[in-house]
Amino acid sequence: MPEVTEGVFPADVIARLERSVTLVDRVPLDDFDGPRAKQTLAETEILVTAWGCPPIDAAVLDAAPRLRAVVHAAGSIKWHVGDEVFTRGIAVSSAAEANARPVAEYTVAMCVLAAKRAFSLARSHARGERTHDYSAEKAPSLDGATTGVIGASRTGRQVIGMLAAHRTRVLVHDPFLSADDARELGVESVGLDELCLRSDVITVHAPETPETRHMIDDRRMSLMADGAVLINTARGSLVDTEALIRHCGAGRIDAVLDVTDPEPLPSGHPLLTLPNVLVTPHLAGAHGREVRRLGEYAVAEVERFLGGLPLRGLITADQLTRIA
Repeated sequence: MPEVTEGVFPADVIARLERSVTLVDRVPLDDFDGPRAKQTLAETEILVTAWGCPPIDAAVLDAAPRLRAVVHAAGSIKWHVGDEVFTRGIAVSSAAEANARPVAEYTVAMCVLAAKRAFSLARSHARGERTHDYSAEKAPSLDGATTGVIGASRTGRQVIGMLAAHRTRVLVHDPFLSADDARELGVESVGLDELCLRSDVITVHAPETPETRHMIDDRRMSLMADGAVLINTARGSLVDTEALIRHCGAGRIDAVLDVTDPEPLPSGHPLLTLPNVLVTPHLAGAHGREVRRLGEYAVAEVERFLGGLPLRGLITADQLTRIA
């Protein structure tokens, strides 16, 4: 997609890339079929991919006998890189760490604003309701609150780091988080039920897998305290939409949703009209000027690969089942 290429790889980033490699073709491939694609693949040692990349299957790999690395200038590689790539010994890297930064920034901003009831109070203010209770119970803040982070992913860890600037206790649920990692992060590792029970603000950063579908369901929403805030920037399927409608509709909890199930929500959907729910159009990740971060990260990975250095965004085969 030209608009993707121009944003992720502006002229100066391409110039930096060309100081390390020879570009086989300056025009990006839209697919892996056709004579131009076959010719390009035959010469390619490092394949740089981005959003919308087709699957790199056995036929593609057979057409690219010199391929040594796939460097993805975006987040998830699950949709185009499978086991076949790893079994052939090809290194795989993702710029998920770079994409995680704007998601984390969005998340923490929403934690601060939602904890202050900024969105619901703004709607009340627009209706001419000029008074509200400034007591700690009715108008809380992140200061002194407990924040629950679901998933110590790249994004989750950046969120944890940014929350250090706020006086909030941080709980984390992640089945893959070791006790040593929890201590290093300065967080308390807890079960998901306990996190829901104890948290004033809950933010979701887990991957989409069969096991995580509806991990925040009616039972776990029932565990949340009245006035708790649920923030989801991960995948819509992790939260049970129908249960969320009921709990938010009753005014028990608030929600900030950058992802939904379905996505987008149809016009007139209850979550779009409830005063205590804010729905944004999947904008937390890299957009606008931010997307060049992905290209810069990918180019730096190419440089590290050619220099024999460890890849910062290295993806291994065993991670496929538990990454976003």
